[in-house]
Formats: sequence, C-alpha cells, structure tokens
Amino acid sequence: MKRRVIFVDDDRNVLNGLRRMLRSMREEWEMVYASGGQQALDLLAVEPCDVVVTDMRMPGMDGGELLKRVKKEYPRAARIVLTGFTEQEATLRTVGLTHQFLSKPCDPDMLKTAIQRACALRELLADETLSRLVLQVESLPSMPQLYTRIVEELNSPDSSIKNVGRIIESDLGMASKILQLVNSAFFGMPRHISNIPQAVQLLGMETIKSLVLTVHIFSNSTLEQLPGFSLEQMQAHSMYVGVAARQIATTESDEKRLGDAAFLAGIVHDIGKLVLASQNPEQYAQVLLAVQNEGLSYWEAEMKIIGTSHASIGAYLMSVWGLGDDIIEALAYHHTPSDSVSEKFNPLTAVHAANGLMKLNGALPAPDVLPAHELDFAYFKRLGMTDRLSPWAQFCPEAGANDALEHEAKNRAL
Repeated sequence: MKRRVIFVDDDRNVLNGLRRMLRSMREEWEMVYASGGQQALDLLAVEPCDVVVTDMRMPGMDGGELLKRVKKEYPRAARIVLTGFTEQEATLRTVGLTHQFLSKPCDPDMLKTAIQRACALRELLADETLSRLVLQVESLPSMPQLYTRIVEELNSPDSSIKNVGRIIESDLGMASKILQLVNSAFFGMPRHISNIPQAVQLLGMETIKSLVLTVHIFSNSTLEQLPGFSLEQMQAHSMYVGVAARQIATTESDEKRLGDAAFLAGIVHDIGKLVLASQNPEQYAQVLLAVQNEGLSYWEAEMKIIGTSHASIGAYLMSVWGLGDDIIEALAYHHTPSDSVSEKFNPLTAVHAANGLMKLNGALPAPDVLPAHELDFAYFKRLGMTDRLSPWAQFCPEAGANDALEHEAKNRAL
C-alpha cells in the first residue's frame, strides 16, 4: 500500500523542486503538495496522510501552528519540518510537535530517508491505536530528583556543560530527547551522535537552557501512581545494561563509536516500557499484574495483553525521532536477536548479552534451560561467538552494576 505524504510550502518554486527531486518515489508514495497551512488542512480533511513535511516560515499559518493542528487532529501522521538555521528560535519552540527537523536546502537522500523511516517501522505496530500513541509522545518522564537537578544546574551562575551532560546521561527520558535533537539534520552533524555528553556539548549551554527552561522539553515523572512500576528501578537496570554493553563492546573492538552506541542502546533498550507506562497506564497496569500473578516476563505479558512489545514500541519511537539504525536494531530485537539480519558483532549483540546475563546474575546456564529471549544461544552460534559469553559474564552484574552505581554516585556528588 502506498504511503501518503503531503508537502507544504508557500513558495511554488520549492514545491516544484520537491516534485522533481522525488519523482523516483512515485511508485512508493502518493505525494500531495499544498501552498500553505490552511490548504494543507483542507487536503487532510478530505484524506489524511502518513507524513506531513512542512516549511517553518510561511505567511498566515506558519509551520509550527500547522503542526499543532496536525498533532491534535491527525495524530497518526509523522511530522517533519524543513527549516533554516536563522529560524532556530522558532524551530526550537516546535520541539514537542516535530519528529524530525531537516535543514534547508534539504539533501534529497536525507529527505527520502526521513520519510521512509517514518513509514517503514509502522509494520512493527499493526495496531493503529498504538502507532498514534507513539506519534503523540513529546517527551518521556524524567526521575523527579534528576529533573530538579537539571533545572537547578541550569539556573546556577556556576553551571557547566560538563555537569549538565552528566545529569542528562543519567536519565533515559532526557537522554533520548537530546539525541533526537542533536541527530536531526537541522544541527548539521556529519554523523549520528551516540555519546550523550558530546551531544550536550554540541548543542551548547544556551540551546540546552532554552530547551529546558523555556520550551520545557523534559517532563517530571507522574508514574508513582502506577502500582508495580518503578522508574528508579528501570533507570538503574538500564544503566547497568548500558555500562555492561559498553564493556562487552570494548572487549570486542577498539572502535570507540561502537562502545558509545552499545552504551546508548543499553540505556534506552527498555524505553518502550516507559512509553507504555506513561502513555497507556491503564493497559500497562494489566501487564504488570500479569507479570506479578502469572510469572510472565514483561515481554511475554505485553505480547499477550497489548499484542506488541516494549521492544517494538521503543524502536518505532526512536526511528521516528531519527536515531541511528544500529540503535533501532538493538531496541527492536534485544529480546529476539535471531530475527535480525546481522551477521557480525554490533550494539544488538552487546545489549542482548548484557541484558540476558544481567537477569541471570552473571551466570551462564545450559542453553536448553533458558527461554530464547533471555539468552538466544542460536543467535550467538550464528555469529560464532558462543565462547565469548563466559568472558562477558564477568561484567554482569558485578562490574557493570558497580560502574553504573559509581557513575550515579559521581553525579549525585556534583
């Protein structure tokens, strides 16, 4: 089935340029062109679309106002903005409304990739209710103490970008939102950034202050009302897995970026749980009860009650937000790595190993006594890495947990 994409710009020359540039995609997309925000809404009223790509600066209804209407009235549409750096202040105000920012003039391949990614992972979420739920996510809840610390740090006359980076790295809600922004084409980074302190450094203190204190891109947690769900425990587990995944990656490769990507994938691997707990609490409460009363894993309970898993939910959100393909793969398949097409060690390998070994307290039992989503021995055999599990186990949980706790202790001491 063709995906429907609407392009909005008040400059007809720009629209004609987009028509020529995207001619090769006619077999995959049904493309519609609107010369302004109101015309776009009129077209959407006739037939909704899958993706809206809009210019930011337009007379009458600008891109920000259009996306606000689209988010409210057409929640299943992915939202992409084309903007110039001179419009930075206006652009940052749309952070909660926009899934991806692309710079003008836009590279054709970059635009195609952004639209394809916005469409492709919908197959992971066959339920339209769930896809709408994910596309409505503006930010993810942060732990109250970390939210307070980031605000205090930014308001302090002695604040430093290094301290800010450490706080953000400790909170997966903050970390994921910052990575969404720094990896958007709007900021013009030559490659995907997986290192969170580096991402904060690249955005700069003034941009971070504007995002946190004015635009309010981080949200304080209200998850205390969901019995059986502990944001603190989830954050701790995620940090343990991230640290262990990075240690595993550094034993297999000298490439720093691989270690950074493994750490990032580890700390966000369960982010789909946070999406479900914050956006769909009533149904996720049923999942928590099934985990407690029926002895199911979270993954099994989610599949039984919701029909999909936190792995697919998290991968879909991070894909729409523009994170790197290696991170998306690690999230999507961290319980089922044999379903991936990878044939070599990558962040998925490190995260699946770290997550499984962490749950097993660093033990390595016989392959036939474990469910595959704990440790997929067939996957490690396919990679020729079964013998590496025993050396990796040393990082899970003792070394990984200790390093994570030390990291947290340093942050608390700032």
